[in-house]
Amino acid sequence: MKRYAGFKLLAVDDNEHNLFTLRALVEQHMDVEILEARGGAEALEIAQAHPDIDLIILDVQMPEVDGFETAEMLKARRKTRDIPIIFLTAAFKTEEFQRKGYAVGAVDYLLKPIDDNQFLNKISTYFRLIEKERQLNQILEEKVAQRTAELHQAKQYLENILTYMGEALLVLSPDGVIREVNPAACDMLGYARDELVGMSIGDVFEEEGEEQAGAFMGTWLEALIRTGALRDIDAAFIAKSGERLPILFSRTAVLDTDGAIGDIICIAKNMRGYRKVADAADVTSAAG
Repeated sequence: MKRYAGFKLLAVDDNEHNLFTLRALVEQHMDVEILEARGGAEALEIAQAHPDIDLIILDVQMPEVDGFETAEMLKARRKTRDIPIIFLTAAFKTEEFQRKGYAVGAVDYLLKPIDDNQFLNKISTYFRLIEKERQLNQILEEKVAQRTAELHQAKQYLENILTYMGEALLVLSPDGVIREVNPAACDMLGYARDELVGMSIGDVFEEEGEEQAGAFMGTWLEALIRTGALRDIDAAFIAKSGERLPILFSRTAVLDTDGAIGDIICIAKNMRGYRKVADAADVTSAAG
């Protein structure tokens, strides 16, 4: 059974006999589509029209545009620069000749007159490498797709938690600017999300005006650096309406890769309802 179905080979040679020999060899042993060019200029046109070519067999010594010039122009074009090129030549000639071929982008040489076994083994080797690369790329794409789906699911899960959690959540920059909030924070403070994002935490925190926000955040940062988190602090928000809202406030730092504080996560629980219940319980207890 012939292999490499779907692969595409471009053979470039100004000698019709050489092209016929290459085609006969390949068609006898491989199920490969063969494109032919009788010079460098024609090869460039064909390669531009068929960027899915897998391998190019390129004669070095051709009139007008030789193999070296053709290879340089192929490698200079975005569509064709990654196609592997095997040079076909009557002899290696000098080391300089070899170095020039590799310098312009050739991956290998084949000598004329063509040795059937050597030719078939060499192009089979490159087709196998290309086949393996495709398999690995397919595996990688599947893993990326799976990981992307998992991340999307995790993001959706987290968004649901943040959307439906009862506590207000605010994400602050180290200088106290509100970067993100959840719906509970908007409900509690009476602001729309777009109003809160970009404000200073000092604008909504009791007795902490804009001019005091810097010192306020400095105190926070010092405490966060020392302890990593501050939990269950009695505090108060000032709502958009001016209403004072007693809260139980916690905050923790999210560190960058270099250990510096990147974001500050704040969670606030509205204590008004809790305290009304507690006060009622105290009154009932006292009356009893």
